[in-house]
Amino acid sequence: MFLGALFLIAMSINFFFSPHNIAAGGATGLAILAQELFGWPLFLTTLGVNIIMLILAAIFLARETVLRILFGSFMLPVMLAIIPQTKVVNDTLFAVIVGSAIFAAGIALLYNIDASSGGTTVPPLIFKKYFNLKAPVGLLIIDICVSFGNIFTAGLEAFVYAVFSIVITSLIMNYIESGFNRKKTLFISSNISTTELKDALGHDLSYGLTVIPSRGGFQDSEQELLMIVVDTQEYPRFVRKVLAADPDVFITVSDTASVHGGFFNRQQI
Repeated sequence: MFLGALFLIAMSINFFFSPHNIAAGGATGLAILAQELFGWPLFLTTLGVNIIMLILAAIFLARETVLRILFGSFMLPVMLAIIPQTKVVNDTLFAVIVGSAIFAAGIALLYNIDASSGGTTVPPLIFKKYFNLKAPVGLLIIDICVSFGNIFTAGLEAFVYAVFSIVITSLIMNYIESGFNRKKTLFISSNISTTELKDALGHDLSYGLTVIPSRGGFQDSEQELLMIVVDTQEYPRFVRKVLAADPDVFITVSDTASVHGGFFNRQQI
């Protein structure tokens, strides 16, 4: 998975960003700027930036962090050297959208296995440790600063594309990290007992019970609240079952990114 993630990142750079001279932040963004200004090979500049960042990490960060980014810092330049720089699509906007999606998928995979490709991910960790600045904020600041370089290499339009890419990447990463297998959590307050309600719903679901004091509900006394977690595609079917069992039921629904554990415990709130 680690090499696959680095391959996606390198592919997004060499197929979509570099051919259109769009530097959307990061060490690879600096490398694209250097390639445009001085003709330096993309993979060599990326390697140079990563080595500098590794030195900074060794000075200011924990040994575990250095080891975590070490392999990726060297393997990403190798991937950039192996994959040829090819303009896959001619339309710049389309290239930015597709490249950002592929790049986000690669970074999200790295985060999922607690790995990193090094580069400009290091300074935000330093800022967080010494200045209590949140890492995502620090990374955003650095990426925007790198993106400003587009103005001097490819013009203002390239800078706008780079910022647009950062936005797309952030949105897609957030979605991937929160999980594709989203679920719905239903909180049900009913006049009928939770036992009757569970019998009406069946047993092919995850559920939990908690006793809460009812205020403004069906009665001014403690009653059981049934919590049900279902797959998104199953949500309409379960709502219909709940309404069939108790037409006067009170239901609140929220989106759930992930569920852990095999059961929930009854507790007093």
